[in-house]
Amino acid sequence: MPRRKALSTDRTTNPTMSDTEKQPTPPEAASAPPETASTEPTAAEVLAAVKAAAGDTAEAAAPEVSVESLQAQLNEANDAFLRAKADVENARRRADEEIQKARKFAVEGFAESLLPVIDSLEAALTIEQNTIEQMREGVTATQKQLLSALERNKVTQINPPSGEKFNPHQHQAISVVPAEQAANTVVTVLQKGYLIADRVLRPALVTVTAPK
Repeated sequence: MPRRKALSTDRTTNPTMSDTEKQPTPPEAASAPPETASTEPTAAEVLAAVKAAAGDTAEAAAPEVSVESLQAQLNEANDAFLRAKADVENARRRADEEIQKARKFAVEGFAESLLPVIDSLEAALTIEQNTIEQMREGVTATQKQLLSALERNKVTQINPPSGEKFNPHQHQAISVVPAEQAANTVVTVLQKGYLIADRVLRPALVTVTAPK
């Protein structure tokens, strides 16, 4: 049996190894971590997640609105509209009434201020025997009353003094006369004019000096 023993000895001292197993393992290969599957989400997955989150937020924020609540809001809006419309119509009607009253009684104050003048004239007519002096005094007093009534209603006289520059907006020249004063100035007033506020009711009739 010496032959089997020799074969056994050869297997122990010279084990069979492949060329690959005999080569040493490189240090980089030994330290490299094991490869794992990629965990980064794809663009489609990110977009789907964003849409899902937005939908959940909208559903959570949107309140539940019932038909009854909408009908109540509509009724309230209609009532507010009708009240506003009624207020506008009432205001318009009151404004129209005020305008009509203003047109109808526009001269009420002016007429009231003229009543004392009428009273003075009627009193003067009741006196049968008046001297010229008494009549003059009565007419002067009545004129003052009339001028006072006109002034209270913003009616004033246009009575330029002699030598005042001719104003074509308030004066109307009747004639041109020679005079010892500046040219184009008022010489005499033939008829007084009148203003109401800033508007000319009647220009004053005047004579003016001739240009030199």
